[in-house]
Amino acid sequence: MNLKSERRGIHVDQSELLCKKGCGYYGNPAWQGFCSKCWREEYHKARQKQIQEDWELAERLQREEEEAYASSQSSQGAQSLTFSKFEEKKTNEKTRKVTTVKKFFTASSRAGAKKAAEEKTPKQGQLGRERNADNILRDLKEIFTPSWELASPSEALAGKLKEIQEAKAPSPSIHRQASIETDRVSKEFIEFIRTYQKPGQDIYKQCKLFLDTMSHKRDLSIEEQSECAQDFYQNVADRLQTRWKVPPEKVEKAMDEVEKYIMTRQYKYVFCPETTDDEKKDLAVQKRIRALHWVTPQMLCVPVSEEIPEVSDMVVKAITDIIEMDSKRVPRDKLACITKCSKHIFNAIKITKNEPASADDFLPTLIYIVLKGNPPRLQSNIQYITRFCNPSRLMTGEDGYYFTNLCCAVAFIEKLDAQS
Repeated sequence: MNLKSERRGIHVDQSELLCKKGCGYYGNPAWQGFCSKCWREEYHKARQKQIQEDWELAERLQREEEEAYASSQSSQGAQSLTFSKFEEKKTNEKTRKVTTVKKFFTASSRAGAKKAAEEKTPKQGQLGRERNADNILRDLKEIFTPSWELASPSEALAGKLKEIQEAKAPSPSIHRQASIETDRVSKEFIEFIRTYQKPGQDIYKQCKLFLDTMSHKRDLSIEEQSECAQDFYQNVADRLQTRWKVPPEKVEKAMDEVEKYIMTRQYKYVFCPETTDDEKKDLAVQKRIRALHWVTPQMLCVPVSEEIPEVSDMVVKAITDIIEMDSKRVPRDKLACITKCSKHIFNAIKITKNEPASADDFLPTLIYIVLKGNPPRLQSNIQYITRFCNPSRLMTGEDGYYFTNLCCAVAFIEKLDAQS
């Protein structure tokens, strides 16, 4: 069919979704086409190379500075030998002149000093008037000056910081909602690890230690915090497998609960942080999608007929799921929204075509759903999942497949124009 040939413009070979290093896992545009494992290996190599180059540069600059200092010291030494006799003669002459002057003016200087001291001593009445004036000024200052300005410098600073924090703080209802969810997740996590007995106690200890460590690393870059989280996931999984001999299926379940527990607490610190350009990218994508309002399903060769009520219902559910992703705090829950959205898309295609959907049908329909829904903070959510989700979920399975396709859809939208 002609439709199939036209669709080749959006066609993505499934091999292009895999890690470009050839390991067999799913790649990710955020990781430059690598999977999580290969990306971390490449990242560490690049980081070590940069550290080595910085160290060599620092050593070279230090040598140059030492050489320049030694050169300047030798030139100054030669000059000091030339002028040493002149300086000695000048000092002796100056000392002789000062001694002579002191002999002439010793008596008069004592008298002048005594008179000056008497003039500087204020009278009792003058002191009283000055004290009254100071008291009046202090009283006026207390009446008309804000309280935080009358405080000590440390108290004033603390007061101003408190005002700034209160101005920036979210509403109490948001705090209460987050606190309720955190308490609920904590209770569920404790109930879960009890079923693991001693390994569960070890898991809880490691999680508390990790959260305490991260509370002192807020100044790290988001990439470094992501590295800490990924290392933590790997270490906990290795401990469960090697030390406690936990079966693989129970390890996977435990890691899901660990991610849920720690990321519920870390969310407000690591989702769309001010130190990144995530928010700027969100606005750019939203603006881009609004500018593409003229794109129709026919232009994308979307094999979905919304005239069928059941299909229309599936499209609405898919859009709802992709929008709902932003309301979740745990990376795995956000990933679950993407998976549910994708399954609704496959069902809509299947109903329309009366046959199972193919990968070539799925990607253009996913692009259409994203354009129609314009999900909030799309790039922030993708980056958050990429940085803090358990990497095993992104590398394999249906979650990894659907997430990789979403990344491809967003990349396509960013480059989409009339010629596409």
